[in-house]
Amino acid sequence: MNRGKYNFTFLFFYVTIITLLFSCQKQKKNYYESIAFNDIKLSSSPKPGSWRYNHDEQFQTFEDFQKLKKIKPQPGKNIIYLQPIGTFDELQKKEIALTQHYLKTYFQQETKVLPVLPNTIFPEKVKRISKEGQEQVLAGYVLDSILIKRKPKDAIVLMGITEKDLFPLPEWNYVFGLASYEDGVGITSIYRFADGQLTDSNFNKSLLRLIKISSHEIGHMFGISHCLNANCVMNGTNSLSETDYHLARACSLCQRKLNSSIHYDNKKRLLELKNFFEKQHLNTELSLSQQDLNLVQ
Repeated sequence: MNRGKYNFTFLFFYVTIITLLFSCQKQKKNYYESIAFNDIKLSSSPKPGSWRYNHDEQFQTFEDFQKLKKIKPQPGKNIIYLQPIGTFDELQKKEIALTQHYLKTYFQQETKVLPVLPNTIFPEKVKRISKEGQEQVLAGYVLDSILIKRKPKDAIVLMGITEKDLFPLPEWNYVFGLASYEDGVGITSIYRFADGQLTDSNFNKSLLRLIKISSHEIGHMFGISHCLNANCVMNGTNSLSETDYHLARACSLCQRKLNSSIHYDNKKRLLELKNFFEKQHLNTELSLSQQDLNLVQ
């Protein structure tokens, strides 16, 4: 019997198995590579009137993002605050409470709602009557003269929510929101989200618009530019119809950027988002989160 031949065969077989096992481990996809399968790529030809059609923006790579000077949560300064300004009915209060819960889940950071400020905080000089007949408030004033001065010391971000329509400049008709990314403050108006009147029947439409725009603006505050990678909550938007088209889901690249600044458990976040969407009957977002979970379970 040639024992040397059999020992060599066994050794060859053993090395082959170890190599295959190592190769399988090496090729195992990480979280972002896995969910990238569900990214919906953007059209190479943006529609006239869309944000991408009107703005020539540069693609922000992960390496570009890492080089940026940006705000990050740190001990003693890691809470997201919402500041309601105005007079809100019960449905609007519910919408703000759900937005608080969503932002806490989306960013995996403690999120609190501050006591409501009255509309009398807006002086007459920053108001105007629009061509449509409603009162509007100068968005920049809200940032510079209200929010920055009232930002709590333990806040990483302060997001105002008003029921008044906003305008950014005299030549602009309106704006959904405005933010100072360096100061970590922003303002969002819910005036246009419910098409005039918030009701039970259009509540989810308005809520989805609010959580998209709020998470989008806060994402900017954490250094994420407009997304050119896929259909994503970080896409730029020119209209409510464009906001509705964009997903509440952040694409794999934008999630990677966010997690590099705010270290959280990706699977825990994804499961909590799924539970939120399921409870609120936001079916498209529920389906997408379930598809992501299927890839990382």
